[in-house]
Amino acid sequence: MAANNNKFVKVIIVITTITAAIMELIDTSIVNVALNNISGTLGATLEDASWVVTAYAIANVIIIPLTGFLSRYFGRKNYYLASIILFTLSSYMCGSSSSLWMLVFWRFVQGIGGGALLSVSQGILFDQFKPEEKGIAGGIFGMGIVIGPTIGPILGGYIVDNYHWALIFDINIPIGIAAALLTWKFIDKKPDEYNINKKTIPIDYMGILSLAIGVGALQYVLEKGQSDDWFQAASIRYLTIAAVLGMGFFIWWELHTKNPAINLRVMKNRNLIGSNVLTFVCGFGLFGSVYLFPVMVQRVMGYTPTEAGLSMVPGALVTIFAMPFIGAGLGKGIKPIYFVILGFILFILHGYTSSLATQDANNWWFSMPQIFRGVGTGCLTVPLLSQAVVGLKPQDMPYGISLNNMFRQLGGAFGIAIMNTYATNRYATHRSDLVSNLQANNPMLTERLNGISQAMAAKGVNPITAKQTAYGVLDHSLSNQAQMQAYLDGFLLIAIFFVCTIPFMLLLKNETMDAETRAKVAAAAH
Repeated sequence: MAANNNKFVKVIIVITTITAAIMELIDTSIVNVALNNISGTLGATLEDASWVVTAYAIANVIIIPLTGFLSRYFGRKNYYLASIILFTLSSYMCGSSSSLWMLVFWRFVQGIGGGALLSVSQGILFDQFKPEEKGIAGGIFGMGIVIGPTIGPILGGYIVDNYHWALIFDINIPIGIAAALLTWKFIDKKPDEYNINKKTIPIDYMGILSLAIGVGALQYVLEKGQSDDWFQAASIRYLTIAAVLGMGFFIWWELHTKNPAINLRVMKNRNLIGSNVLTFVCGFGLFGSVYLFPVMVQRVMGYTPTEAGLSMVPGALVTIFAMPFIGAGLGKGIKPIYFVILGFILFILHGYTSSLATQDANNWWFSMPQIFRGVGTGCLTVPLLSQAVVGLKPQDMPYGISLNNMFRQLGGAFGIAIMNTYATNRYATHRSDLVSNLQANNPMLTERLNGISQAMAAKGVNPITAKQTAYGVLDHSLSNQAQMQAYLDGFLLIAIFFVCTIPFMLLLKNETMDAETRAKVAAAAH
């Protein structure tokens, strides 16, 4: 009976931690498809409404590298439970917001609570598995990391098309309450949490403050740079300076202070440097492609938000099936580098095949690139986390893991910002090229304009208006072609980015962790 109870508790904890992590990751992307509705309902511009996304991202990227310190200071269970409650409460307040800036404030608070739902869930989950099962645990958790950003647009699109946007936040409430109750009842404190003496744990105020300023300013520049015309805007110039000074001082301070909030000295390990760079690339590819695809099919191909989300289902489904096998392979001793190489190959194929799409492509055509992306991300996420801590001392592993998580989030921020800017610039280039190829004496152009004009005239439209309409139709068609080519260039850029960073694999140690080391990784994971 006791064994059955232990199995029951284990299942409950696995479900709780995975659900909490997925819930946090869903909220990073679920709002994207609802910005039009939010801006219309709250009487704000679309540009101002984008702060709903920016505020959450800024809070998230600040708190994630600090979760290791906060877990030690407050105790892992206490911090985790408080974060779930904060996330749930702020979700309710987001759904109840009556103004845009009220919503933005509570999204920032939600991002603070959400940081632990990703990071601390990992350590709690790993504690439930034996050393030889850590690979499976990593596969289960990695599945949540990959699925979350993919499910977000699907779920958000369905809600926006059928219900009020507030439901995007309200659906977190019952899940959050259940997760809080299950955490309080079934998740035990670690032995060292019962005798925490906060007086013996110094707080690195300067490190935390400089990190918040540097990373927060950097995230703002990445999120708002394109809409604010980059360095043409004073706010972008000043915050770029703040990001450089803040991050520069943070790095200097953490390397020289006696008790750093984040021990950057672990970055002397070349294996950790290589793993973090490749994790950054993984975040770049995952979030960049998840941003590009739904925007492309909605703006160019006329998909509804729901249809755009459903188009991403193949990638999510194949990830669900692939991740446990990847985790089991790691558990049996397959070297992580093999999965990393396969992941890079699949992501390069994803970017290249996606760049070959046409405006006539249907969901079936896009299925294969989505599958490449899903399996590729799975092959990179957990193996890179496992690879990151190879060669680190047990006491340094929490810092290595927190830095690895932060690099994935920053990679995602860079991916979205670069894809947005690159697509905008390429659109202008392609439109200019298409316009320059339109010659007034081109018989095909003349024939098409006359055909549209005659069709309009047949419906009773006067000749002058019919001709204007024909030019309007041609302009719309030209813009669609330019936009399509711009987004396809974005996918190709992702493939090129992966190709250019392949040399960083040479920094990785081609080693397999033994069961004892995997156990230490699990214990150290936030």
